[in-house]
Amino acid sequence: MSNTAILCACILLACATILFIFVIEPDASDSAPHRSKLDSLLERRDTIYDNLRDLRFEHRAGKFSDADYEEMRQSLEAEAARVLAEMDQLTGSVPTPATRQAMQKKPRTS
Repeated sequence: MSNTAILCACILLACATILFIFVIEPDASDSAPHRSKLDSLLERRDTIYDNLRDLRFEHRAGKFSDADYEEMRQSLEAEAARVLAEMDQLTGSVPTPATRQAMQKKPRTS
């Protein structure tokens, strides 16, 4: 009798394993990285700051004229202000005057 109970338990365990492997499908969001809007804004802000740092270095190395440097710097700073303003909106922080001004400007399209 105990051999029959062990055999039934093994068969049930095998059926449950097969059912779990082949029938139950995991939700796609279980394996996807969970990124919030704030995470993407933080990443974008860091990228802009890195670009500004690189631009300053390249200008000092003589790769850009003063006029080109100023134009690119202003563009990156305006984009950074827009990103910071969006972050302020998401977190409920009181925006600074610079971020309020950036939110009122329309982004440039090329």
